Amino acid sequence: MIGVVNLTGANYNLFMRLVLQRVKKASVVVGQEITGAIDRGLLIFLGVAKDDTVLDADALVQKVVELRVFDDAQGKMNLSAADVKASFLVVSQFTLLGNCQKGRRPSFDDAADPLTAEKLYDHFVQGLKKHPFSVATGRFRAMMEVSLINDGPVTLMIDSQCI
Repeated sequence: MIGVVNLTGANYNLFMRLVLQRVKKASVVVGQEITGAIDRGLLIFLGVAKDDTVLDADALVQKVVELRVFDDAQGKMNLSAADVKASFLVVSQFTLLGNCQKGRRPSFDDAADPLTAEKLYDHFVQGLKKHPFSVATGRFRAMMEVSLINDGPVTLMIDSQCI
């Protein structure tokens, strides 16, 4: 459920969400500094909603680790990140919680406050690091330049309450 809308247009049930892209390589630059870079793997943009908990972060970690989005020898998406020794690049992106239903300017009222969001973002990253993966990150609350070479392209949106 990426946001249930009733007839009055009110939003309910916004949860932690991510956009995952399979990449041949990706990097994040803040200022002149490369803060994270990976080769073959998954670039993850992560948005934290105001009612999210560590349980949401844990559920997304488990889903991402087990998700079969890499091609096998027959070209079918049957392999997980672990199967192909993939890397992860995780970038915080509160704009994933933007609500564009009214007017011409997005509302970010459903996004978590920065302190809560950073704690859950860090919890998500640490959850990935508990597995045998190389995990790189952007810098929380920084203006980042993200570069990638998409592989496929394969792009998925995952919501913590839809898994």
